[in-house]
Amino acid sequence: MSLSGALSNAISGLTAATRSAQIVSSNLANSMTEGYGRRDVELLSQDARGGGVTVLGTVRHRQPALVAEMRDANSNQAAQQNLANFQTKLEQLVGTPDEASSLTARMARFEAALVSAISRPDLAGRLDQVVREAGSVAEALNTASQGLQEMRVAADRQIHSAVERLNTKLSQVQELNVQIAGGSTAKRDVSALVDHRESLITEIASLVPVKEMHRPNQGIALYTQRGALLLDGAAAEFSFTNAHTIVPHMTLDAGHLSGLSLNGVEISVNHQTGPLRGGELAALFQVRDDLAVNAQSELDALARDLTERLQAPGLDPTLASGSPGLFTDAGAHFDASNEVGMAGRISVNPIVDPDQGGASWRLRDGFGAATLGSVGDASLLKAFSTAFNASRNLASGDFMGQSASASDLASLVTGKFGAQRLSTEQNLTFAAVRAEETKQFLLNDGVDSDQEMQKLMQIEQAYAANARVLQTVDDMMTVLMGAIG
Repeated sequence: MSLSGALSNAISGLTAATRSAQIVSSNLANSMTEGYGRRDVELLSQDARGGGVTVLGTVRHRQPALVAEMRDANSNQAAQQNLANFQTKLEQLVGTPDEASSLTARMARFEAALVSAISRPDLAGRLDQVVREAGSVAEALNTASQGLQEMRVAADRQIHSAVERLNTKLSQVQELNVQIAGGSTAKRDVSALVDHRESLITEIASLVPVKEMHRPNQGIALYTQRGALLLDGAAAEFSFTNAHTIVPHMTLDAGHLSGLSLNGVEISVNHQTGPLRGGELAALFQVRDDLAVNAQSELDALARDLTERLQAPGLDPTLASGSPGLFTDAGAHFDASNEVGMAGRISVNPIVDPDQGGASWRLRDGFGAATLGSVGDASLLKAFSTAFNASRNLASGDFMGQSASASDLASLVTGKFGAQRLSTEQNLTFAAVRAEETKQFLLNDGVDSDQEMQKLMQIEQAYAANARVLQTVDDMMTVLMGAIG
């Protein structure tokens, strides 16, 4: 081999070692960076040209199947987190049986106050206590109903924010696709751009589960797992209109709330069959349009049952037909055709509430009584207690058709909410474990610090050897030049 050939080979070896050292140092620096794909230098021997080595480029190592699994796991975890948050807050709204402020505890105190008043109907303090406990029950239902609407408003606001983030991320992936394709065509290292794009797609996948399809020059296309096109060349655009106020009768099906449009076309947001099924965005729509609406209907059914029991015809002989009983629909007689939102409107009849200008003795003497009756007559109070505790066929809600007392219905409703909370927490635990395990698999497939340090030692030895060759060639050239001179 000629001295010039040896010099060329040594220089190419130094170039390869330098480039390899840069890649190894980058791997080590990013060993804890999420979304970073381990790199290797791709080298080619120049045997046909007398030896040496050529750096072809950088190879980014990342298992697509593991990445897809990680994204699906993260998407499911994000969805389950939103569902669990809702169910936890819902249970907190109605309380648990061991809490003094819970709905069931207030119902029990109302029943006990009735029993106490029956034993001494002549005591105004006991009659006042019945009114106070009735007001406490109504307040609990009002608070729970209001809390549900606030959660729907919050979900609606989160949907708006998620749609904006989704559009932004899709546009950024579109721009990166262009840059990556241009860099690939020009034979530049685009690994950092690919890392950034992968991180963006992972963020998109937490909102909407995606499938990634490869395109020429390291480009990609994105589809939802149900087949809706998100990006292929141009990015799709989602549209959503935020609602600032939501009341119980406002639903998506009735046209009061915004759905979701994709490139101007309305798409289904059903969490089971819609094209966005499985991610955070679908879960938020499920909270706003399904879970909260169903919970409201359960509370409304409870408020309806309680009101109808104590305004039943014949229960109070002094009560005129169509007049409200102890519990009212915002002060009026309850009409079964206007059940939606009843839990938010139920209130104590002002005619018996001293705080509203009424008189509690009408609980004993009749709501329509003009004057005081016999202070020892507890017959009306007994009628109220009997109606409250009677097993009655339920007219609405998930327990419709069953027979239960007012307290039993409250227990059924709060028990249902508690069971739902427990179920979603179990689902969230499974989703979190799955996401963490998938993350560990990706980390195991990522940068191995020990292996990279071994590579660095080999690179150092190769660099030193090539440098020694250069020094030797230089010494030989010096000797030759001296001999010629």
